[in-house]
Amino acid sequence: MLQKRDFYINGAWVAPSQVNDCEVINPATAEACAVISLGSQADTDAAVAAARQAFNSWSETPKEERLNLIKALLREYEKRNDDMAAAISMEMGAPIDLATRAQAGSGSSHIEGFIEAFESFEFEKSLGSNEQLIHEPIGVCGMITPWNWPMNQVTLKVIPALAVGCTVVLKPSEVAPLSSIVFAEIVDAAGFPAGVFNMVNGDGVGVGSQLSSHPDVDMLSFTGSTRAGALISKAAADTVKRVTLELGGKGANIVFADADDKAVKRGTFHCFNNTGQSCNAPTRMLVERSVYDQAVADAIAAAGATEIADPTLAGKHIGPVVSEMQYNKIQELIQVGIDEGARLIAGGTGKPEGLEQGYFVKPTIFADVNNEMRIAREEVFGPVLTMIPFDTEEEAIRIANDTDYGLTNYVQTQDPEKAKRVARKLRSGMVRVNGIDSAGASPFGGYKQSGNGREGGIWGLEDFLEIKHITDWQG
Repeated sequence: MLQKRDFYINGAWVAPSQVNDCEVINPATAEACAVISLGSQADTDAAVAAARQAFNSWSETPKEERLNLIKALLREYEKRNDDMAAAISMEMGAPIDLATRAQAGSGSSHIEGFIEAFESFEFEKSLGSNEQLIHEPIGVCGMITPWNWPMNQVTLKVIPALAVGCTVVLKPSEVAPLSSIVFAEIVDAAGFPAGVFNMVNGDGVGVGSQLSSHPDVDMLSFTGSTRAGALISKAAADTVKRVTLELGGKGANIVFADADDKAVKRGTFHCFNNTGQSCNAPTRMLVERSVYDQAVADAIAAAGATEIADPTLAGKHIGPVVSEMQYNKIQELIQVGIDEGARLIAGGTGKPEGLEQGYFVKPTIFADVNNEMRIAREEVFGPVLTMIPFDTEEEAIRIANDTDYGLTNYVQTQDPEKAKRVARKLRSGMVRVNGIDSAGASPFGGYKQSGNGREGGIWGLEDFLEIKHITDWQG
C-alpha cells in the first residue's frame, strides 16, 4: 500500500494542517491501496493565498514563456505516461491497456490541443478604428475534478487556465487522487513558478465547498454529477464567481433502419466502455421498429462478447466500477429496471462468476424500455444499456430530447440529409454521427442539466478569460 501523500502548495510538497486520513480503495480488490490526507479550511486557505500571490506576476508573464512551460509539461507528462496509467488503473479500475492508451493518453492529447490553440490565440483584437477588445485572465481558479476520467478532466481545466495566465487550486476526487499526485509531480518537474499550480486533496463537503465559496477564488470549474453541480453553484452564488459545469448525461443513440450493420454492436460496446462510467455514454439506444428485433439480437451478442477481467491484465475487457457505493447504486437501478417491467436480455444483478471480490458488474441490457422508466431517465453510470423502439423520425427526436440532460447524442443512418436534419433538432452540446468522433480539439459540453461552458481547444481557453472593451484606443 502506498504511503500517505502531502499537498502541493506554493511550489512545495507540504504536510496537511491536521490529521484527517482517507483510504483510497482499489476497486478490483476492494482493499486499500493508498492513504491520503483530506484538507482542512487552513489548507484550502493556504493554497488559495499562494495562487493569489502568484497571479499578478504569472498573468503578466509573456505568452511565449507560458507556452514554453506548457510544452515542458507535455514532455514530462509523456515521460510519466506509464506511471500515470498505473495510478489510474489502480485507483479507479480501468484496465491497464485502456488506462495507458485512452485514460492517460487523453491528457497528452489535450495538452497538445491546447498548445496548438494557444499558439495562434490573440489576446487583443481591434473593434473598429479606435476601439479594442482585450482578453485578460480571470484570476484564481478553483478546479474540482471527477474520478471516472481523471486526467482527461484535469488537463481540460488546468492547462488552458495556466496558458492564459490564471493560477490554479486543484481538488481531485478523493476516490481517485493518485493520478493527480503524479500530475502535480509533473508540473513541479516542468518548472512552473511557485503558487501558479496548487493541489489539495479533499472531499466535496470539505475542500470542495471551501473552494466554491472562497472569496479569493474568482472562478470555479467543476466536473461531476448534476446534483453536486447544483450545490456548487449555490455555494458560489454569494461571491458571484464564475462557475463552469460539465455534468451528467443520458445520451440517446438513434439507430435508423438504414444504419450500417455494425451500428448496434458499436453502440453497445461504446456504452460499456470504461465500464459505463462516462457522462457521454450512449446509454439509451433508440431503434427503428422495423429493425428492432435484429438490433436486440445484435446487442445480446455484443454483451456476450464483452469480457470482464482484472484491470491489471492486458486486453480489451472491462474492469470494475469505481467503488462499493457506485456498485450498490447500479445494482439498485438494475433491480428497478426488472421491477418496472423492462425485458432483461443480458446481465442482471450480482457479480460475474469468479470476480466476487471487487466491484465488478455484469454488462446489462434492457429491451422494451419506455422513456418514462427510471432506467431511461436516470444516469446509471455503469455498464447498463436500455433499448427503446420508435416508429418515426419525429418520435425518435422527441424521445431523445425528453430528458433533463443534453450532453451527447448519437445518430446512425446512411442518409446524409437525414443525419443533418436529426442532428440539428437534437438538444445537446454534441452529436456524433455513424461512430465518428472529433478529429481534433473540439468544444466539449452540454445543454440543460448537463452543464454550461465548453472545454477543449480555443473554447477552453476562452472559458478562463475576461473581456475588456477599451475606447479611444491609440495603439
